[in-house]
Amino acid sequence: MAKPSFAFLLLKEHPYGREMLKQLLSEDFVPEIIISENSEIADEERDKFLIRIEGNPIAATVEEQISGLDITHVEVAIHNSEQVMPYLNDLDLDLIIFGGTRIIRGEILDYPKDGVINSHPGLLPECRGSASPAWSVYHDIPIGSSTHFCDNGIDTGELLMRREVLVKRGMTYEDLCYETLVLAGVLMKEALLHYVAGEWASIRRPQGQSEHPTFRNAPDEVLAVVEQKLSEQTYSHYAD
Repeated sequence: MAKPSFAFLLLKEHPYGREMLKQLLSEDFVPEIIISENSEIADEERDKFLIRIEGNPIAATVEEQISGLDITHVEVAIHNSEQVMPYLNDLDLDLIIFGGTRIIRGEILDYPKDGVINSHPGLLPECRGSASPAWSVYHDIPIGSSTHFCDNGIDTGELLMRREVLVKRGMTYEDLCYETLVLAGVLMKEALLHYVAGEWASIRRPQGQSEHPTFRNAPDEVLAVVEQKLSEQTYSHYAD
């Protein structure tokens, strides 16, 4: 199959989206359009994530990465159908890729021919929702990332890819957040390689159920337990 025509959505300059774009461009998967959300929530989420991965390298800005490429890059105040669809209606898209967004529902999910896909920095279905590395350590869930289709739930769509991170003794919470960020981008790139190879039908599968709820942001008391478990190396899924 030919490489897919796709739109790429992210919160403005979010490191998660920047890393994913870097991975996609490394295999010449070039979006037709990039739509960044420029909002207070985008700023808050970006700043919060930068703290989570502190001390680790960050991919170049979106503008730096697409310099010299024929890619339209626009900003909207919020990723909803009213603001996004006018930019998509004239595009014949195979896919929409989410590269770090808030929860998006509605017409956007139904528009592309072959679906909307997202990479999540946690193993699905075990660890849905926010702050997956923290909740994974807290509940002794293996740590990893997953690429999945988007539906109207939260991280509940059918799976394409999932892979564990090799967690080594001495790794910090910031290291785990960074490793899942990078792996999420790698899995999205690999998912598109499988798309080109015509293999989605063979790898696409339901997630199944999770024994855990959909997680929200980890409060300070949870993060304190996470830091303690990593410091004392009592987390249950070390690779070494």
